[in-house]
Amino acid sequence: MSTPPATFKDTRSGLPPRPVLVVDDSKAQRRILQMQLTRWGYDVTEAGSGEEALALCQTKHFDIILSDWMMTGMSGLEFCKAFRALPREAYGYFVLLTSKSEKAEIADGLEHGADDFVSKPVNADELRARLRSGTRILGMQDELVEKNRLISSTLGKLQAMYDSLDRDLIEARKLQQTLVRERFRDFGAGTAALMLRPSGHVGGDLVGSFVIDDDRVVIYAVDVSGHGVASAMMTARLAGLLSGGSADQNIALRTGPDGRKDAWRPAEVAERLNRMMLEDIQVDQYFTLAYAEINLRTGATCLVQAGHPHPILLHKNGRIEELGNGGMPIGLITDATFQQTEFTLRPGDRLFLVSDGVTECPSPAGDELGAQGMISLLRQNLPLNSPQLLEALLWDLNSFAGGQDFPDDVSGLIFDYRGDP
Repeated sequence: MSTPPATFKDTRSGLPPRPVLVVDDSKAQRRILQMQLTRWGYDVTEAGSGEEALALCQTKHFDIILSDWMMTGMSGLEFCKAFRALPREAYGYFVLLTSKSEKAEIADGLEHGADDFVSKPVNADELRARLRSGTRILGMQDELVEKNRLISSTLGKLQAMYDSLDRDLIEARKLQQTLVRERFRDFGAGTAALMLRPSGHVGGDLVGSFVIDDDRVVIYAVDVSGHGVASAMMTARLAGLLSGGSADQNIALRTGPDGRKDAWRPAEVAERLNRMMLEDIQVDQYFTLAYAEINLRTGATCLVQAGHPHPILLHKNGRIEELGNGGMPIGLITDATFQQTEFTLRPGDRLFLVSDGVTECPSPAGDELGAQGMISLLRQNLPLNSPQLLEALLWDLNSFAGGQDFPDDVSGLIFDYRGDP
């Protein structure tokens, strides 16, 4: 007794057999192919003409098409061309059954969209091998479609997460802007004009001021290392620690021997902040600081510079002077000490604290503006009042950068000393 031929089945897990359309105007030939394909595990549909097959393809999906080339009416080649023109989500593997063997005719079939050919009379082993090849191609197509679906789904989820994060960052930026709610403050004997431009949604720069008592005010500028949310959170904490609206929480304020509100000296404020960063907060961040205590009545000023760019003194007579001793940033070295610079403001003088987002701003060629470049920009805008000068500095910096977005946060504060009224 002979052993029946092995049955070939598409073993896609959990999926139905692949649908196959057999097209031939010979009923007997269709019947033979239908029996073979069914035994091999395919779901077979028959069509007696190209026109009938095309109508079926418009309403039903077929993975594989087996079509005779020579048929009455629409030929197999014409049907193949029309089949390829149909809108389909998945690929259909098209096999022409033909007695043609001329290379030009075979090339013409390939040109019109056929994937393979089987010579007539059809050899069962050859047909099964051709179908296996087509099934492998369709399997790869299925995998590619599934991977693309997963990629699209993942990208959709990522986009949703990005949109959510973007909305949160926009709100965070609004909240951070409230840390510098007052862009201009009038202390009577002096005024402070502030500028803050984050390089992204949120940034690590902070400028501000607070009142010690009737005679003294503090101005400061902070630049936290890094960018983004972590830096913004640190600036928010520092804004609370240097807030005039919450004297009990202000790290710079203390109660004097007479019970009245007093302040730690600028160098002591820097040391207290340094201990807090290393002993209490303990994060992989540091920040630079320029901090000045100004006596409104006398103009006497005490300044500490901790890694921040040198503060600039704009004298009334037009002379521009760099101040400070450099110093280490806050939060790097345990028990660091900081030196103070003392000087006296004269009526008409202006003290400018600025972040390295200005001095390190690159041109399109990659050259940094530098301290002298910034001083040149200040010099050409000296006739402007301080809010206008800060605005002009931003415009000039943008021009220097070639209109590109600033790679770092840009901030600054100008204190105008009028003198005791």
